[in-house]
Amino acid sequence: MQYKSITKEEWDKTLEQLLSSHDVFAPVSNEFGQDYEFIKSTGISGITYNKPKPATSLKNFFLPVKENVTSERAAEKPRIIIGIPNCDIEGLSLLDEIYLDKDFKDPFYRRRRENTLLIASDCFGIQEHCHCLSYGIKPWSASIADLAVISLDGRIILRIISGKGEDFVRTIPASSVPEDNDIISAVEKEHSVTEGRLAEANKGLPDYKKTGKIVAEAKKEIWEKYSSKCVSCGACATICPTCTCFLLIDKPGFEKVKQLDACQYPGFERVAGGEDSLFELHNRFRNRYMCKYVWKPQKFRPVACTGCGRCIEACIGKINKNELFMELA
Repeated sequence: MQYKSITKEEWDKTLEQLLSSHDVFAPVSNEFGQDYEFIKSTGISGITYNKPKPATSLKNFFLPVKENVTSERAAEKPRIIIGIPNCDIEGLSLLDEIYLDKDFKDPFYRRRRENTLLIASDCFGIQEHCHCLSYGIKPWSASIADLAVISLDGRIILRIISGKGEDFVRTIPASSVPEDNDIISAVEKEHSVTEGRLAEANKGLPDYKKTGKIVAEAKKEIWEKYSSKCVSCGACATICPTCTCFLLIDKPGFEKVKQLDACQYPGFERVAGGEDSLFELHNRFRNRYMCKYVWKPQKFRPVACTGCGRCIEACIGKINKNELFMELA
């Protein structure tokens, strides 16, 4: 992998120059946690690097909660999104396979993807519910993103991942190949430490393929047990990096509005005749796990759960899916 190095001061200057031609988003930490913010010149110094993970998943940048798909669109500035954890980068690979399908491309999604430079962030440390490694996903990016950023000892290290990322780095004259191999060794050491912490924290959690098998074989009783605390708020699906079900709503004047939906909402599968195969709560609850671990793997290459743990954190009923899987295993 090719790395470039730049002082933190020069990097901040580069970002400030980019603000006139690009919309820049990056994670910022405060007393409530960490999330993406629209960056202005005064906010550059507050950008958080290498800390897992923004509360909002990356999909929100590409699939708005609601959008009119028949109206004219104004030209938008190119976007740069900085500090994306690899669980979200890997989730984007599934969205790409769905929304950039050769026969059914979504023009709005495609335009946003082409208009965005993705700068991933290596995770140095873990949060309580992080479990990406259990599903074969590293806590650092080596594909799909354009670049990865590491803040280390007063310097910014950029790992070049794509041709688009390489072109971007060429516009930064202050960047250079690191002369000190100890810098790269320090990055790799941080990778190993984080992976070790993930492995230790998730001992006993079945991998993605094994989870699909035990979910498919699970009896009604386990779904009734864990769904008993579910309030059908849909938080787990709406915050998930890979859940993208939507409604297409007809409006007056032949307008159509695409609105994100969630399989945990009552009425999700209700049809015009009134029948609803997911009317019972435990069936809706089971449906989400069947979709992620059984049905999507039958059709798509990327995994449908990247182990970010946001669904556990967002659940009003305090339902921990990993506890469910470990009980089944």
